[in-house]
Amino acid sequence: MLILLPPSEGKTPAARGDAVDWASLSFPGLNSHRAEVLEALGTVSAHQDALALLGVGASLRADVERNTRLHAEPAAPAHQVYSGVLYDALGYNTLTPAQRRKADATVLVVSALWGAIRFADRVPAYRLSMGTALPHVGRLASFWKPQLNKALHAATDGELLVDCRSSTYAAAWTPPAAQTVSVNVFTEVDGVRKVVSHFAKHTRGELARHLLTRRGKAPATPVQLQKAAAEKWTAELVDGTARKPHTLNIILPGQPN
Repeated sequence: MLILLPPSEGKTPAARGDAVDWASLSFPGLNSHRAEVLEALGTVSAHQDALALLGVGASLRADVERNTRLHAEPAAPAHQVYSGVLYDALGYNTLTPAQRRKADATVLVVSALWGAIRFADRVPAYRLSMGTALPHVGRLASFWKPQLNKALHAATDGELLVDCRSSTYAAAWTPPAAQTVSVNVFTEVDGVRKVVSHFAKHTRGELARHLLTRRGKAPATPVQLQKAAAEKWTAELVDGTARKPHTLNIILPGQPN
């Protein structure tokens, strides 16, 4: 089993430490492509219209300025750099040592800058969305798709993939449908379901934590994943097709109007 996560929008910069060691990153075959994106990001971030070009507000000016010096910025493990609702719910720092080792081996983060990394990979904080288009690189989801198809094939072959990515990051890599389960979260009141956003991130983080901390073997099939999720939530499995992955629907109780 592998758990696919998006990065968080916000990042927590490392206070001190060495810069990123490219040779130590997972999937080193992506390094030349990472360098290409990093160079384009640095150029855009130094532009006078950088905030508009990256689609961010003035409150993130310091984050964008940091993009211009990422080669030298202190790096930290990805599980420390990524923060926010999903990662708070996963709660890496409260896992046991054995559970942390499992998380380091099980979680893949699909990233606009790094392509794909694991939790133990040391990276600097950065500001870049997969929906961005960079000069000489283009739309990042389109840029990364062929690279991730190649780089992740061996690492994911035969594994059940629990896809907790948002649609923006799912566009960067489409794994084989037969071994993939996308996770959706709904609230339900009086039989009426509504898609949720904030609670979807939180629940996906909780699902990742549940899969990392529960006893017994990790799910190896979509049916086993549904049974594991049903230990904590109302959960249903929608079968996929040759081209469409399975879907795990987690149903949260809503508040009556």
